[in-house]
Formats: sequence, C-alpha cells, structure tokens
Amino acid sequence: QVQLVESGGGLVQAGGSLRLSCAASGRTFSAYAMGWFRQAPGKEREFVAGISWIGSTDYADSVKGRFTISRDNAKNTVYLQMNSLTPEDTAVYYCAASRYSMPSSDYETYNYWGQGTQVTVSS
Repeated sequence: QVQLVESGGGLVQAGGSLRLSCAASGRTFSAYAMGWFRQAPGKEREFVAGISWIGSTDYADSVKGRFTISRDNAKNTVYLQMNSLTPEDTAVYYCAASRYSMPSSDYETYNYWGQGTQVTVSS
C-alpha cells in the first residue's frame, strides 16, 4: 500500500514557476514508477510527466522543456518543477504511483493516487 500527499500548488502569474512535491509512504517507494497527471475543469485527466525507479523520464509534449520531474528515493518524494507557466497549465495536479517499472501516460496503469493540488496560473 502506498499513500501519496501532494503539496506546492497555488496561484502564480503567467511566466512564473512552481514546484510540486509528492510525499509517499511505504517502504517500497523506490520500486514504483511515478507520474504526474492534471485535470482542468471540464477536461479529461491528462498525463504530464513520469519517472521510472532509476530516473528515466517522459513528458507530455505540452510541457517538454518547461517542466522537470525528479525523485528522491531516500526521502520518498517525487517533484515536478514547473517553469514558464501559462494559463493553460491551470488544473488540479495529481501524483500517482505505478507498480510497473516504467512510467506510462495511461492513467489506468497507476495503482495509487494522491488527493491533488490546485495550480492556478493567472494571465
């Protein structure tokens, strides 16, 4: 069982930055691939970024070059550094853990989810 708690969301102006954190419980955190998803009002949940247990990463095209996912297995934490934010990035951001070794853009491959943290980017 893995419990995930996100933090770091908030209100930021366009062009600004935020860093989201996701703290995980459980001794086997390092064995999970981790992902960040987001969901804007009236839209489907979408993949943002993922990272394998050894640090291989994957990004949605919409965030490549602006967002960076990383993890600290010693701290059971995964991060999402978000730069050059735009109003289109406004959404609830969710952290997720997958028993697979590599991250996937398919949300159905993730077994555990956090409660989400709101990110609002003003123009």
